[in-house]
Amino acid sequence: MKTPAHTRQILEALATQHPGADTELHYRNAFELLVATILSAQSTDQRVNQVTPTVFTQFPDAQALARATTAELEPLIHSTGFFRAKSKALIGMAQGLVREHGGEVPPHLEQLTALPGVGRKTANVVLGHALNVPGLPVDRHVLRVSNRLGIADSDDPVVVEEQLCRALPAAEWTRASDTLILHGRRVCKPRPACDRCVVQSDCAYYQRGGNDERGRASKSARGVRGGRLRRRARRPAVETARGASSQRTRGKPKRSPKSRKR
Repeated sequence: MKTPAHTRQILEALATQHPGADTELHYRNAFELLVATILSAQSTDQRVNQVTPTVFTQFPDAQALARATTAELEPLIHSTGFFRAKSKALIGMAQGLVREHGGEVPPHLEQLTALPGVGRKTANVVLGHALNVPGLPVDRHVLRVSNRLGIADSDDPVVVEEQLCRALPAAEWTRASDTLILHGRRVCKPRPACDRCVVQSDCAYYQRGGNDERGRASKSARGVRGGRLRRRARRPAVETARGASSQRTRGKPKRSPKSRKR
């Protein structure tokens, strides 16, 4: 794993490739960002940004959302996926805010993660972007990019968060996460565009010849051709918001899972 000094150098270089990195969710306050981040699970920020204006018009604050019914909310968020689980999580979250915090979003990680539907990553997104509290959200992009670069070494989001936080000053945590997320979306995808990466020479993954296993030879990618991995014959499993993998089954309708924290 890279030293803290080397980690900072890599992130500074990535910041030049993704200047002004920030969350791509649209929001005007902490409550709206909390709602939008919950909706973004297994969806895209662009899709969420299409539905939240209507949601916020009908439910502008925690008090209004706490009084909502799933029958009212589900049609508004249907296109984001898993709308039944999300509607229950959103209403439960709002009720928790009203009951425990007077309808305000608390500026503490432990209080946020105690709310229904709010996991550590979501809490850190809200803290770092809307409440000016240092937080380093770790999603699947941060996991993938940080491990490939060698600035972290774990498949556990909490461990990766701790490793990155130790290497960076608190004031840089949120920007570092945003930068890694954008790099994961635009360049260091599951099939990466290594030829477009400004830190290619520092990347442990590239030096291993396209090996994501960190120690074992990759069966699907034996090397890098022109900065890109060889395409696989089969589509890889879909990676969930928690970093787990789930294989999509053809011919069977997807069933909405139980509400879980993100």
